[in-house]
Amino acid sequence: MLAEQRQKFILDQLAASGALAISELVSELDVSRETVRRDLNALAARGLLILTHGGALTPERAEPDTQTRAAVNAEGKRAIGVRAAELVPDGASLILDYGTTTHTVAQALHGHHNLLVYTNDITIAMLLGRRNGNRVVVLGGELQDNEDATHGWDTIEQLSRYHADFAFIGTGGITADGQMSDFSRSAAELRSRMLLAASVACVVADHTKFGRNAGVLVKHFEKAAYLISDMAPEPELAAALKERGPVLRIA
Repeated sequence: MLAEQRQKFILDQLAASGALAISELVSELDVSRETVRRDLNALAARGLLILTHGGALTPERAEPDTQTRAAVNAEGKRAIGVRAAELVPDGASLILDYGTTTHTVAQALHGHHNLLVYTNDITIAMLLGRRNGNRVVVLGGELQDNEDATHGWDTIEQLSRYHADFAFIGTGGITADGQMSDFSRSAAELRSRMLLAASVACVVADHTKFGRNAGVLVKHFEKAAYLISDMAPEPELAAALKERGPVLRIA
């Protein structure tokens, strides 16, 4: 590929996912890390992306809408959902965060019975509610602009009233030094509280989130029992995650 072709590919991928990791681009473009860095630097100089440690973000630092994100690595996310659902017995209580990966967890739980589900995702609530003896509590709050889900301090306050057996939590990215990150303070705060609100907290993130800094760090990642993904990260990130504490489970 010529530089112009690579850079167009990078911008197309960035438009679809909102953020990219250098490791991901090296694999997809079959070029060296130095070549990818040169392309990213050239695009950043034109104001077309924001450089981060280990990758790049769209200039808006905004998360793409649900439909756009759902199309990215759909097969990998489905595998994560199945792997996550294996942890949950019938009759368990669980917190399900909003997002395309947590939605696959809900889909994989469709045959479970007598669940008590706390969620801020309206689509997940409708998927699991009114079936198999399940009870669903929808966490109230402000409706998000690009999600069928609630967020904000009202959502956080209501969550504080509950404790569940399990929590399945999404993330905007996993930074190169093994930290959770998100696109807004509101999302980061809600997810940090979810990590504290379950006996077994699980972060679900497909491999496209590895090496991505979404801008706002999420506290309490060390409280997660598991990080469930579809592929193993690069050795440096794997070592950083091991240092943080969550056990990596590969779907």
